Amino acid sequence: MELTDQHQRTHRSLRISIVDKCDLRCTYCMPEEQQFLHRSKLMTREEVRTLATLFVERYGITKVRLTGGEPLVRPDVVDIVRDMAALPVKLGLSTNGTRLHLFLDQLVAAGLKHLNISLDTFAADRFKKLSRREGHAQVMANIEAAIAKGLHVKVNMVVMRGVNEDELLRFVELTRERNVHVRFIEFMPFAGNHWGRGQVYTYAEMLGRIGSAHAIEKLDDDPHGTAKTYRVKGWKGTFAVISTVTEPFCGGCDRLRLTAEGKMRNCLFAREETDLLTALRRGDDLSELIVANVRAKHKMLGGLPPFQPDTQQEVLHGLSERPMVAIGG
Repeated sequence: MELTDQHQRTHRSLRISIVDKCDLRCTYCMPEEQQFLHRSKLMTREEVRTLATLFVERYGITKVRLTGGEPLVRPDVVDIVRDMAALPVKLGLSTNGTRLHLFLDQLVAAGLKHLNISLDTFAADRFKKLSRREGHAQVMANIEAAIAKGLHVKVNMVVMRGVNEDELLRFVELTRERNVHVRFIEFMPFAGNHWGRGQVYTYAEMLGRIGSAHAIEKLDDDPHGTAKTYRVKGWKGTFAVISTVTEPFCGGCDRLRLTAEGKMRNCLFAREETDLLTALRRGDDLSELIVANVRAKHKMLGGLPPFQPDTQQEVLHGLSERPMVAIGG
């Protein structure tokens, strides 16, 4: 049985958060004060495997991405990757890259082939200001090491007006000689990140700036993808923009999410969650819970109004209380 919502959309992609902690405190995803869950409330390795297997075998999930928080702070992350790699899925992992050197060889040996690395600046001082810690040189070295290992690497940059939009062209430069994919992400509102519509550097502005410096060509997009993909003509890699704020892609989105404590979310901006882990631990049948969650999916942005200047406060008041670090991006 395939999972579809009221618009008959098939859901193929599952984001699984395996930890709600992070070793960085990024401006756009984590508030100053963050309460973390006790380990007993998190999914165990076996529970992650059980739920992922259920989604793959019964509901047609073909893509799994492990997220957090920062998944590489979890001691058994390599074992979880190995479990997921045994499933018939395209497997990826999202990381901020600070600890990747500690696990890279093991992750590759466990079967990981796709890696998303968050990096919002090439400047060490700006990195420290945004993340509130050192580690920029290590992240840069780890990106190069992952590429050298043959992993398919995506570098994700959240673009914030007045913060780092001046580095767009330098990020695009990563694609000149490397087979990497750079994704520019519009700054999105989450609990505690002090979002404002004026801070959003838009998809149109990004494309205009890049296009003023390079000849770019549009590439075919995944009809269920979140990114609008391009290439500088003749360059080896590609780049894309995720335009959640100015041009939402909700109509084709095929993503479902599990938080670190096993709660199912049908949208990144959803305010409603379904507790699968408690039901699993009781030995209940999860089918009705899963299907009901999908069928309750809103047509756009988890039921929020469009992110326009005149509705900014309404948007902020309507957000889920969870910060990005607790959702699983």
